[in-house]
Amino acid sequence: MLKQYYNNLGINEEVYQFCSDIEERLRERFQEIDRIAEYNQLKVLTAMQKNQLSEAHLGRTTGYGYNDIGREALEAIYADVFHTEDALVRPQITCGTHALGIALAGNVRPGDEILSPVGKPYDTLEEVIGIRPSNGSLAEYGVTYAQVDLLDDGKFDFDGIRQAINERTRLVTIQRSKGYATRPTLSVKRIGELIAFVKSIKPDVICMVDNCYGEFVEELEPGDVGADMVVGSLIKNPGGGLAPIGGYICGTKQCVENAAYRLTTPGLGKEVGATLGVNEKFIQGLFLAPVVVSAALKGAIFAANVYEKLGFKVVPNGTESRHDIIQAVEFGNPDMVIAFCEGIQAAAPVDSYVVPEPWPMPGYDSDVIMAAGAFVSGSSIELSADAPIKPPYAVYFQGGLTYYHAKFGIMKSLQRNVEKGLIHLENQTKNDK
Repeated sequence: MLKQYYNNLGINEEVYQFCSDIEERLRERFQEIDRIAEYNQLKVLTAMQKNQLSEAHLGRTTGYGYNDIGREALEAIYADVFHTEDALVRPQITCGTHALGIALAGNVRPGDEILSPVGKPYDTLEEVIGIRPSNGSLAEYGVTYAQVDLLDDGKFDFDGIRQAINERTRLVTIQRSKGYATRPTLSVKRIGELIAFVKSIKPDVICMVDNCYGEFVEELEPGDVGADMVVGSLIKNPGGGLAPIGGYICGTKQCVENAAYRLTTPGLGKEVGATLGVNEKFIQGLFLAPVVVSAALKGAIFAANVYEKLGFKVVPNGTESRHDIIQAVEFGNPDMVIAFCEGIQAAAPVDSYVVPEPWPMPGYDSDVIMAAGAFVSGSSIELSADAPIKPPYAVYFQGGLTYYHAKFGIMKSLQRNVEKGLIHLENQTKNDK
């Protein structure tokens, strides 16, 4: 009956068997992911009980939102989960890029310099900083930017970082995930080593971690290893698929207060901002997040093993440790990228009949194709894939509220490439024999 369901959904026998054989070899690894999910589930539960979460906290406020006890409880819970002094968790933060922009703008001043010691940041942050000129960028306010690329083997260029830090270096931004690059994602341990090195040179520098896609993948978070700010989006990992909008900034009291003054206005800061009834989804989404993240992580590992078996470069590879939910597959062929995204879209519960096409999406320097039939628009903790249509023609897959949905999405992406004659499984069968 299971195989028949897949067949009815367009998966042929050849694709089904190829993927089933790979999945069977991953069962032991999936057990370790379940163990980490259990740990993080208890961590979240402990924070909720410690802060005496009650039904009253699930209500709504309007207008100014003064004395919003639900908002205050949620932010205390986030601070405890991420092991920081304070937190800003708001529906007024529209996305991860917005959260990062607020964190940066609130904590640098004209004449300061931002340093990225891990190479170029994600495309949409380039215009926030002013790497690519944009109206209202930090560069227009006299904030400069410096960058030290990772070494060819993915390690930190400690000599280059030491030389780049100067008297104007105010903030170091560390992007945990790879973005539209094929570099390794940074583990929390490596982030801690980098923070310790930077602070040994300049102790008062602010270390901000872009934590998008990394929450609950490991037992530790960047707040455990010295990050002054940990920033992310609620329609990614920590929203658990329920948050309809929002972002978070966890960190020191001073950094969070500075960010709050930028989000609202100087003098008001965290004291205003009605939650409009979304607290319940924010809180319940956080509660579910560890298990949802584990499902997405299993899907990413499954994808890596499927496409690595077919001879494509995958980052991370099929066996190495995981530090975010994103799986990159380098096809070297735009038609394969497009077919992959068509398959992901066809596997969606929402808009499965829609065919995604590349388009000049705002904030990017090339056409981008995005596949996401999500309950929350743009939610990349749900099954989704996106890719810039430029060399090396890599696609970035992430999400899946359940592992079974993520698995089906990958099978569908392979099926679409097979149907278009871009991948030939019979060659793989011959090689195995």
